[in-house]
Formats: sequence, C-alpha cells, structure tokens
Amino acid sequence: MSDIRTILLAEDSLADAEMAIDALREANLANPIVHVEDGVEAMDYLLRRGAHANREEGMPSVLLLDIKMPRMDGLEVLKQIRNDEKLKALPVVILSSSREESDLARSWDLGVNAYVVKPVDIDQFFQAVKTLGTFWAVINETPSLD
Repeated sequence: MSDIRTILLAEDSLADAEMAIDALREANLANPIVHVEDGVEAMDYLLRRGAHANREEGMPSVLLLDIKMPRMDGLEVLKQIRNDEKLKALPVVILSSSREESDLARSWDLGVNAYVVKPVDIDQFFQAVKTLGTFWAVINETPSLD
C-alpha cells in the first residue's frame, strides 16, 4: 500500500462537496479524494462493506465530515468511529455549516479532532479546506491505522 492515503469527504450537498474537492485539488495534494454522500456510506467505506467491500485496504489520512446528512448524521458516524477499535485513531474533522453550540459540544465530547464551520465566502471556504487538507494529509503524523 502507498504512503499516500485517501482523504474521505462525507458531504450530502453536491455543491459543497464539489467546492471542497476543488479546494483540495488546488492545494496540489497527491492524496486521492473519495466523496461519500451520507453517514451510512462513510461507514461502509471505512469498514470495507457494501459498495466499498473491494476497495484497497488502509484507512484514510482524514475524514472531513458534515454533521447534517441523511440516513446517518455525522455525529453518529463520529460516535461509531470512536467506539471501533480499528477506527478510533482516525483523524476526524467536522466541516459543517452548523454553528449550534450543541453540535460543537457533542462533537468534542465524541472525540472530534477539529470542528470547522464552513465559511459563507467562497474564497474563505477554499482557503479553509486547502489548509485542512494540507495539515491532515501532509503535515500531521499519525500511527499506522492499518
């Protein structure tokens, strides 16, 4: 397996996902980007089941996770990740438009690594996502998650 690990983006808004992917590509990261549209698909990817059963082994370098998603929200995904021995060390960054104190508090209680409110301004959004991608995929050092 390559040392360059995937960036997993769990985002139900196609417009927000496209902007995030464009920002990550603009950061010139070599990391592949995988986009899933809800929490169920995120867990399927991480646990290599369903449509993702045949994906390559290995954990992403980071999960960029929206909170408000259908089928399974981001807080439930975070909870399941932190309760799973194989997944609990995975860096998870909430990337959400929610400024609700309850979402912020619950995310930290569940062990999120960072909570970033999506800026409304497109340039600020691009800069925030580029910075996140560069930090979590290139700069941050993690133990082997495989």
